[in-house]
Amino acid sequence: MTQREHLLWKPDAERIARTHVTALIGAVNSKHGQSLASYADLHAWTIANPADFWDMVWDDCAVIGEKGVQRLVDGDKMPGAQFFPDAKLNFAENLLRKRGDETAIVFRGEDKVKKRLSFDELHALTSRIQQALKAEGVGVGDRVAAMMPNMPETVAIMLAVTSLGAIFSSCSPDFGERGVLDRFGQIEPKVFFACDGYWYNGKRVDIGDKLVQVAAGLPTAQKVVIVPYLDCADEVAAKLPRASSFPAFIEPYTAAAVSFERVPFNQPLYIAFSSGTTGVPKCIVHGVGGTLLQHLKEHRYQCDLNAGDRLFYFSTCGWMMWNWLVSGLGIGATLCLFDGSPFAPNPQVLFDYAQDEKFTLFGTSAKYIDSLHKEGVRPCDTHDLSSVKLITSTGSPLAPEGFEYVYDAIKKDVHLASISGGTDIISCFVLGDPTAPVWAGEIQAAGLGMAVDVWSEEGVPVRQERGELVCTKPFPSMPARPCIFEYIYFARPDSVVGGRSVYQVRKTMGQVLAQESHLPADVIVPVPDSGVPAAIGYSQVSGVPYELGIIRNHYVGRTFIQPTQTVRDQGVRMKHSANRSVVAGKRIVLVDDSLVRGTTSVKIVQMMRDAGASEVHFRIASPPITHPDYYGIDTPDRDKLLAATHDLEGMRRYIGADSLAFLSVDGVYRAMGYEGRDPVRPQFTDHCFTGDYPTLLTDKSGAVGAQQLSLLAEAS
Repeated sequence: MTQREHLLWKPDAERIARTHVTALIGAVNSKHGQSLASYADLHAWTIANPADFWDMVWDDCAVIGEKGVQRLVDGDKMPGAQFFPDAKLNFAENLLRKRGDETAIVFRGEDKVKKRLSFDELHALTSRIQQALKAEGVGVGDRVAAMMPNMPETVAIMLAVTSLGAIFSSCSPDFGERGVLDRFGQIEPKVFFACDGYWYNGKRVDIGDKLVQVAAGLPTAQKVVIVPYLDCADEVAAKLPRASSFPAFIEPYTAAAVSFERVPFNQPLYIAFSSGTTGVPKCIVHGVGGTLLQHLKEHRYQCDLNAGDRLFYFSTCGWMMWNWLVSGLGIGATLCLFDGSPFAPNPQVLFDYAQDEKFTLFGTSAKYIDSLHKEGVRPCDTHDLSSVKLITSTGSPLAPEGFEYVYDAIKKDVHLASISGGTDIISCFVLGDPTAPVWAGEIQAAGLGMAVDVWSEEGVPVRQERGELVCTKPFPSMPARPCIFEYIYFARPDSVVGGRSVYQVRKTMGQVLAQESHLPADVIVPVPDSGVPAAIGYSQVSGVPYELGIIRNHYVGRTFIQPTQTVRDQGVRMKHSANRSVVAGKRIVLVDDSLVRGTTSVKIVQMMRDAGASEVHFRIASPPITHPDYYGIDTPDRDKLLAATHDLEGMRRYIGADSLAFLSVDGVYRAMGYEGRDPVRPQFTDHCFTGDYPTLLTDKSGAVGAQQLSLLAEAS
C-alpha cells in the first residue's frame, strides 16, 4: 500500500467553508479579479504576487502599525528583497492588543506549579517590567537575554523588552554554563534574566552555582534578575553580582499603560542561535515585521486558529517553536504553557492538561508521538479531547506509523499536520492545509508565500528522491541581513544559500578580483581548500594557468580560530606543503578567501619562496577584515586584525609578498549579482569589512557607542 493510498482524515465541506483559507481565496478573487478554487491555486498566486499577498496578510490579520507606501522593493533579489520598507510597527503592541479578564496564559510546571494570567494581568506585569528596564537604560537596539523556563514571566519579559524596541534572546535553564556563554556572551546583553531553578521529571533542579559562573561571564549585564520558580530567588540573587530578585526588580513600579516604540519593519527583534554542532553557535537575527507576519499567517491560515482558541506547543525557550507559540497572542489566542518532562508524573500529563484546559491546537514532536506509541498510551480511551481540532508535529519527520498511531490512539476526527521549518527563518517552510485530506507519512503543503522546492546537490529540482529543501524566492522572515561570510568562507562550496550556488559565487569573486588587480604572472595557486573556487575564477579571467602549488593535509582543520599563536603555527606547518614542481622559478599569484591575522599568510609566502618561487603575489577574494565579528565565529579583538592595524603596504611587508591586493567591497556585491553595496540598506551583514554592525555595540568598558547602525533600515 502506498502512502497516497492510505487516507487518514478528510475535512467535510462545512469545515472547509469555515476556514480562513477559504475566506482568503474569496478575498483574493474579489480584490484581484482571480478565479482561485483551491489551496494549490492560492499558493501559486501567493508566489507569483508576493507584494499583493503580504499586503493582504497585513490587512486581514489587522497588523497594528504604519504600513507605509511600498510593499516590496527589489522583490527579485534573494537576499536583498525589502518587504514594507516604509513601515513602522512594534511587536509587543501587536501581541498585547487584547484586554480584559479572559485568560491570556495558562501555565503548568509538571504537577508542581500552576498559574494563570488574564490579558489585563499580562498587560500589567509587562508594564512593570518595562518601567524597570527603562530605569536600567534599555532602549532600541539593546539586547536582553533570558535563561528561563517556558513560564508566564518569560512571555512578559519578552513583551516588555520588545515594547522598547530592544532585542530579546532566550535559552533554556538546562543549558550548561558553556552553552549559555557561547550564546549570550556574543550579544553582550544589558540585562540578564534567569530563574532560580526548575522542575524536571519530578525533581527539583537548583542552578544557583551555575548562575555564579554565567553571571561572571556576562560583564555587560549591568543588572541580573532572578525569577522565582523554586521560591529561592532572593537566596540565589544574594550570591550574584549586580543581582536582585524579580519581585524586587519590579516592586517600585505600579502598572500603567504600556508604551510602544515603533521601529522599522526589519529592526532586530530576536537573536536566535545555530545548534553549535560545528563550532561556537552562530547568531541569527530576526526582524520585527517578518517574524510577526509569518507567525500570524501560519496561525491564521495554516492552523486556522481564531481569537479565544487555546494554543499549546511543547517547547523550551531554547527552541524557535517557543517564539512561534507566544505569537499566538497576536490572534487573541490563549497560550497554554508547560515546562518540564512531558512524562512527569506520568505519560498522560499533557493529555490531562489538554482535557482540563480544552486545547484547540496540540503541538508536539515526532519523537514524543513515537514515545507514546512505544508506551502503549491511548488517550482516546481515557480523555475527552473533543476541543482539539489540530495536532502538529515537528522536530523531525513523522513516520507513517506515527500518523496511524495518532488516528488510532489519540483522536480520529482531527487535523494532523507534520510541519517543518527552522531557526534560520523562525517559522515554517511546509505545514498544514486545513482544507485538505491527511495521508499517512505525508506533509500536506508548502506554506503560503513560500516558494518551496527540493533540489539535488547540483541545484536541479528533483521528485521522488532525496534532496535539499530550498525556498527559491524571498519571504519576509528571512534572516535580516544574512552574513556575507557564508559565501566567502563558512558555507560548504556545494551549498546553495539564498538561491545561489556558493561555489559559483566564490568563483565569480575570483573573476572580479582578477578584473580589479591582476598583474603579469606565470601560475595561479590557490590556498586550499577555501581559496580554490576563487583561484579558478581568477585564472579564467586572467588567462594564467591554474595549478595546485600547495598540497593540503585534510586531517588538519581551520587554523585561524585556534586559541593560541603556537597552536595556529603548528597547524599551518601540518596543514600545507609546497609542490615544488609547480612553483620553482615561477612568478606565482596566491589566491585565498580572506586574511584575518595574517600569520598563516606569512607561513605560506615563505613556503613558496623556500620552494623556489621567483615572485610571490597575494590576492585576497574578499575585502580587508577591519572589524571583529561578535555574532558568529568570534574573530579577534580589533588590534589583532592585520587590516585594522596596518595599511596595505604595511600588510604586504608583514606577510612578505611582492604585492598584495584585496577584492573591493563593491566587488563582493558585484560577484553576488548587485551593482554594488547599498549604503542605506545593505543587502548583507558585512561589518567585518565596513564596521556597519547590525546592532548597537557595547565596548569592554560598558560604554555604549553613539551610532545606531543599520539593519536594512535606519533605526528610529
